[in-house]
Amino acid sequence: MLTKFSADVKGEYTAPERVCLTKANAEQVLWAVASRQWYCSVKRGVDIVFVLLAGPAVLIVIAIAAVAILCTMGGPVFYVQERVGYKGRVFWIWKLRTMKPAPEKVGVATAINDCRITPLGQFLRITHIDELPQFWNILRGDMTLIGPRPEQVPLVEEYRNSLPYYDLRHLVRPGLSGWAQVRYGYAETVHDTRHKLEYDLFYLLHHGPVLDLWILWLTFSVLRDPKMVR
Repeated sequence: MLTKFSADVKGEYTAPERVCLTKANAEQVLWAVASRQWYCSVKRGVDIVFVLLAGPAVLIVIAIAAVAILCTMGGPVFYVQERVGYKGRVFWIWKLRTMKPAPEKVGVATAINDCRITPLGQFLRITHIDELPQFWNILRGDMTLIGPRPEQVPLVEEYRNSLPYYDLRHLVRPGLSGWAQVRYGYAETVHDTRHKLEYDLFYLLHHGPVLDLWILWLTFSVLRDPKMVR
């Protein structure tokens, strides 16, 4: 399954982009991750430099968004939630609040058309501005720029029992963006999560500077045109 990949001039991969769960091999994934430990160390340094350089601009955007949230929804500005990260460790993820105050649906993925999402919140989600506070998570070492997205603790327990190889996602730090995010998009159901896991397994097998740079480019492309996500 260690298939080489390449991109054509249209930005499409000419080799398989995901690993079918029926053909996945845990030993190959473990070997691929172990053989790239050097890259994880380099990547951590890149994360810190990137966050420090982009930090001032990010703080300005967060400040503007915070004022808009206070004016339209009131406080609090930030939303924190427990997520499962590297090696199964639980951490608090930070986001800008996009929904009306209401009892949290623990262990339930937020639907795209959730009635709790405000008009401003919808804009923040479409532009992904609501994710910018996670630069703090990256600086702390909870997350990285590129990697599988961290999931809620109850959902991880559910997926562990229903999806084979799900825990392999935790072999690397979770990311602000990732291969599954730019190629598949948002997951609302277990079926969606199964497909995203296949993209995550592909990433684990092939992660490195070339693929990460390609994901970074696709991330900016998706920000310009969300319809690019399949």
